[in-house]
Amino acid sequence: MDTHRLQVLVELHRRGTMRAVAEATGYGTSTVSMHLATLEREVGAILLERTGRTVRFTPAGRRLVEHAEGILAAIDAAHAALGPDGPPSGVLRVAAYTSALSAFVLPVVRPLAGSHPDLRVELQEREPPEVAALLADDEIDLGFVYDYNLVPNFAEVEAARYVCSTPMVLAVPAGAAPTRLADLAGEPWVVNSRSDDDTALAERCCALAGFAPRITHRADSLDLVMDIVAAGLGVALVPDFLAPRPEVELTAIPGVDAQRRMYAITRPGRQAWPAAALLTRLVTEYSRRNP
Repeated sequence: MDTHRLQVLVELHRRGTMRAVAEATGYGTSTVSMHLATLEREVGAILLERTGRTVRFTPAGRRLVEHAEGILAAIDAAHAALGPDGPPSGVLRVAAYTSALSAFVLPVVRPLAGSHPDLRVELQEREPPEVAALLADDEIDLGFVYDYNLVPNFAEVEAARYVCSTPMVLAVPAGAAPTRLADLAGEPWVVNSRSDDDTALAERCCALAGFAPRITHRADSLDLVMDIVAAGLGVALVPDFLAPRPEVELTAIPGVDAQRRMYAITRPGRQAWPAAALLTRLVTEYSRRNP
């Protein structure tokens, strides 16, 4: 089986339409159809069912997609393993959420200009769902994402490497720290505007206390979240590394252990790429020295 045809099959599974595959691969739609027809002849099975203008995967097609993803990942891993033993070089495209970029990525990227002059790191700020989408589209090489122990997303992902954990705390107006989480039933809550995981975390923490949070405000910036709490307009769950403010009290979440977990992720088979492996190691070491 030709690996280019396997890649076309995997892209069709990811993107859903021949046109989208053509745009992603640079092939024409007729070439995409030809590759898929040839692949069906090679494996001797019907992989797709045509339903009007769309296609649907048969059970054989779904099984082959699973094998194809493993084959393509193994090829990527082989390229990495057989690469030159010299220092990492070229361009490393990295995406990460704001606090990871500021606290852990930038401090280790800055010295690389001196220690690895042939390596250029390109950075962009993205929330975890955006990072995962960029990786799926092969638009970045390495991503730093987070999930929560109560809302796990990345712990079982093959190409994810655990970096560190940060306790989550409750941010409330000064003097309003509750003795029980249930004391906040009916209070307005602030959650992230670009990721649903923060909403899910608030809902699960509050469910353990027997109530559903009243989600009122959404903000991407943690500074803005703290501004809203300082104004007395709501409460929020935030990482414990935030600087204290006179108007805001940061306190443990009563009865709940919530942790934000940071991961480094790549496309399957690319964890060993020298540049990605180097930055993952440096960020992991730095984050554990500077929690």
